[in-house]
Amino acid sequence: MTHRILTTHVGSLPRSKAVTDLVFEHENGEIADWAAFKETIADAVKDVVEKQVAAGVDLVSDGEMSKISYATYIKDRITGFEGDSPRTPPSDLEEFPGFLQRQASSGGTPTYKRPCCVGPIEVKSMQPLEDDLAHFKQALEGQNVVDGFMNAASPGVIALFQPDQHYKNHEKYLMALADAMQAEYEAIVEAGLILQLDSPDLGLGRHMMFKGRDDSEYQALASLHVEALNHALRNVPADRVRMHICWGNYEGPHHHDAPMDLVLPIALKAKPQGLLFENSNPRHAHEWAVFTEMNIP
Repeated sequence: MTHRILTTHVGSLPRSKAVTDLVFEHENGEIADWAAFKETIADAVKDVVEKQVAAGVDLVSDGEMSKISYATYIKDRITGFEGDSPRTPPSDLEEFPGFLQRQASSGGTPTYKRPCCVGPIEVKSMQPLEDDLAHFKQALEGQNVVDGFMNAASPGVIALFQPDQHYKNHEKYLMALADAMQAEYEAIVEAGLILQLDSPDLGLGRHMMFKGRDDSEYQALASLHVEALNHALRNVPADRVRMHICWGNYEGPHHHDAPMDLVLPIALKAKPQGLLFENSNPRHAHEWAVFTEMNIP
């Protein structure tokens, strides 16, 4: 008897120059022809789904074609976010300022705004999500795939990259985000797709958002992020959700990364039945052993 191992990936895939240019025009409020914008995005989603199928991917995504980034896209969907915020580098890169400066000035990282929370958070518009769902569902028609998944930002990663200047209380900020994002999470699942929650805050947050804190403080704060996520998912079946956790995909030493045996117990408190970790690197490749030592549901 043969057994097939299903294949998937994290969600974001390369965009063409035409798509990238339009996404940045959208970011800057410069879209002159919305019909042409939507048509280009729809074509890009169809193309990227076909490429995933041709490559043998079983659980495919829309490639996040319409999004400027996996966390800041929410400013078009929920209220309360404006302006920009200062960039806070991870603590490992702070120890190598020369490398950090070369990286920042290399031009390899796109520049876009990371707005701050400056007002009450609530749903602003479901239209961008409805457009994404329509484009993806259309692209999936006739394709031989096991399932499709769509990314959404977790409350914690929104808080990680978009600092709060309004609630002045981290728990209240997280819960406001959870309540506002609940509609997006439920709509993705109701559309028949798997929901992927991007939660690098549980890994990357240790040496970025929670740097300078001891492990017990990190565990308490990260657990609070999980509580907010679970609150937002209270109406969503666990088997239709998966969660992506990473330590940041930037080039760097990563010697401040939290070890898997610290991160995994927190991640296992989250409702999503699927977990995706990026571990194929020298810092974390050996940590597969942690999964053999812990009680995985």
